[in-house]
Amino acid sequence: MPEDTLVSDHFAIPETQKAWRVVRKGLPSKALHLNEKTPVKTDLAKGEVLVKVEAAALNPVGYKMMGIVPAFVAKFPQTAEYDFSGVVVNGNGTEFKNGQEVFGSIFGDAKSKSHEGALAQFVAVPAANIVERPANISPTGAAGLAMVGLTAHQAIFDIGKLEPGMSIFINGGSTAVGASAIQFARAIGCKITVAASGQHEDFVKSLGADVFIDYTKEPVHRALEQNPPEPKFHLILEAVGNIDLPLYTHSEKYLAPGGIFVSVMPQPDGLFDTPHLFRYYFEALLRPTWLGGTNRKWKAVMVKVDKEDLKTIATMVEEGKFRPVVDSVFSFEDTLKAYDRIMTKHTAGKVVVKVEPDVE
Repeated sequence: MPEDTLVSDHFAIPETQKAWRVVRKGLPSKALHLNEKTPVKTDLAKGEVLVKVEAAALNPVGYKMMGIVPAFVAKFPQTAEYDFSGVVVNGNGTEFKNGQEVFGSIFGDAKSKSHEGALAQFVAVPAANIVERPANISPTGAAGLAMVGLTAHQAIFDIGKLEPGMSIFINGGSTAVGASAIQFARAIGCKITVAASGQHEDFVKSLGADVFIDYTKEPVHRALEQNPPEPKFHLILEAVGNIDLPLYTHSEKYLAPGGIFVSVMPQPDGLFDTPHLFRYYFEALLRPTWLGGTNRKWKAVMVKVDKEDLKTIATMVEEGKFRPVVDSVFSFEDTLKAYDRIMTKHTAGKVVVKVEPDVE
């Protein structure tokens, strides 16, 4: 066995690995570098596990943060992306055993402190960030479950207080977050109205949408004003991650009193458009109703790692109540092409990268 290889039970752990590293600010084609000698973290902290990554999923926030975060904040280099599936190769005294198949995500404090990421052959991650992968889902299917699943679950249940029988409107139903939210709402018997482009109508209806609006034919807020639901929506989820002021400012026409407008945090491309963002937050949060502000609650999703939420998602997958939606799959070497795909903003589900070439 090579001298630069450690052994954990029956798993060989090399000292270095291939990893896509963010080395500068910019578009992925400029910011990312495939480093074949990235150190594998073997001095795990208490509560950390080492996972051999089988597949990783891209998130829009991944490439957008590459373009806006300056070097002194990001502390380059760091390994890109958050979501993954893989096999535990060092359980490190946690509840996980070597050989266990898992999925999860590394973001927030865990990522900022360690600079670990999903686009690598190995990732050291807190045990709280992963759960066992259900047997009825493939590694490529599981890779993108965590962040979008957590975002959708926390948006509609923790923030939106969605309950069985309620009515929900989801803007961006073909996005990964939107597709997850449709399935969560369907599982508890809600009436679901969805907006997406016409080419995705069959897709969102297959997930459980009852009513469809094609946003390419007219502005969504206008379509809702002209045909307001009866009764009005209890919850609106803005899953696109764009700044759509009219959908909120006109929402009294179609969002019930006491209802909540929940938005995935805006993710502007390139540099922050400061005047636009200021106007957005003024309209959404700061302008009082006596100055023409909207008389409906607006809240943003600040997603957090929650072990119980991850377990709920895994259980729903196992029971056939939730299925991952994969737009496309790329090889590890073609990661830049995977970013080209997600940057089209016309994906239906997750863009996945196979780190292990032979996994399904």
